[in-house]
Amino acid sequence: MLEEKEFIQQLLNPKMQNQAFQKLLLAYQKPLYNHIRHIVLNHDDTDDVLQNTFIKVFNNLKNFKGESKLFSWIYRIATNEALTFLNQKAKKNGTTSESLQNRVIDNLEADVYFDGDEIQIKLQKAIAALPEKQQLVFKMKYFEELKYEEISEIIGTSVGALKASYHHAVKKIEAFINTN
Repeated sequence: MLEEKEFIQQLLNPKMQNQAFQKLLLAYQKPLYNHIRHIVLNHDDTDDVLQNTFIKVFNNLKNFKGESKLFSWIYRIATNEALTFLNQKAKKNGTTSESLQNRVIDNLEADVYFDGDEIQIKLQKAIAALPEKQQLVFKMKYFEELKYEEISEIIGTSVGALKASYHHAVKKIEAFINTN
């Protein structure tokens, strides 16, 4: 992809915006799908959140100040959209986001887009038992292999705090898997 500053200028230029946004879609669609899918777990919900994310990115490009990388800014929007979606869905169903997440995990085996086995289901249940922030940090580090610095920019937490969250998450997951 072009240098980021040039690319952002193209995204903001009305004459080049559509073509530049198509490049952005091509570059980010798959990694964002995976990122959102790790949070919401369901394929159809992921598609909805992904679409909302790109709409929000497009509508807010003029507000991007370049204080973080474009990647971090877009991932922050996707993360917030996914968490908001889960909270709204739980509220609509009259439940908590934790119990909603557990129901989704129970339905994963029937999901044609999920190719995991029993261990993957157990891992998802262990992750669902973590506090929300530890879940996010663990998923970004473990599944997406993001660097702590990238995660720090996305969720606005210091690298040291992220390392501690990841460490605690791993210990809790190990304990969960060993006792279940």
